[in-house]
Amino acid sequence: MDNDEQQQVYDAFYDRVNMQPQELEDWLQTDASKSVGDSSDGEESTGHASGRRIVKIKRKNKSELTTDDYEHMQKVVNYIKRHLSQRPDGEVKDCPWRYSLMNWGHDPLK
Repeated sequence: MDNDEQQQVYDAFYDRVNMQPQELEDWLQTDASKSVGDSSDGEESTGHASGRRIVKIKRKNKSELTTDDYEHMQKVVNYIKRHLSQRPDGEVKDCPWRYSLMNWGHDPLK
């Protein structure tokens, strides 16, 4: 990934991930957060693990970001974009769709 691609990923990530690190960290401690998503090991869902990684990424200075960080940031951007297009009808405040997005750092009610 060259510098221009990294900048595009960085901009898209910070545009879509609208939860602050502490806010996301607090959310990940809730039962609602733990109630959604898939897990390959029966323990922690993919989205929940991603949320913990997002917290670490957001707490880094841009100069500290690694290639792996940028790859995860792109994965997050793609997930949020795809999931937003699947918005259910009706109220979404307390629904699995919103909870899943929040695990990935995006609160659609913001």
